[in-house]
Amino acid sequence: MNETLLPFATPAVPVLVTERLVLSAPVLADFEHAAAYHASDRAVWEGGPYHRHHAWRIWAADVALWMLKGYGPFRVAHRETGEWLGEVGIFHGDEFPEAELGWMVAPHAEGKGYAAEAARAVMLWVRQHFGWDDIVNIIDPKNQRSIALALRLGGRIDTKREGIDASDVVIVHDLRGLA
Repeated sequence: MNETLLPFATPAVPVLVTERLVLSAPVLADFEHAAAYHASDRAVWEGGPYHRHHAWRIWAADVALWMLKGYGPFRVAHRETGEWLGEVGIFHGDEFPEAELGWMVAPHAEGKGYAAEAARAVMLWVRQHFGWDDIVNIIDPKNQRSIALALRLGGRIDTKREGIDASDVVIVHDLRGLA
């Protein structure tokens, strides 16, 4: 039988807790944040800005990764206040050559180290849960802030790895040293 047709159990989305953050399953209310992001100029790195209905398709497809592949975006919230700070997780749309570690941070939460803290937790979870040796970031070459973050996280640019677009910067993170 074709394994793509086999039924599967819905995987549980884990809860990851760091010093300042709680990473958990996205909730429907998070779409309002995603819609605002995708309607803004900040979405230029993902081909936007987009209308709300297009943002819904992107967000719903990303959230569906949890059911289809056992990974996806985590909702990132402040540990003490519960305030939504963004999404960090594993993205793997049809156009992606491989699973990607990605992030979206609320404007008011930028520059505070939240994305890095959440990304480290996700990398550790990926290593422990899936045993992957590495994971990539696929970044538009003009998105210097994301490139800088990926390099601060210990990644290295790999010109041989494929991105979504030919001009993408692909940064590889070696996960083998994570416990």
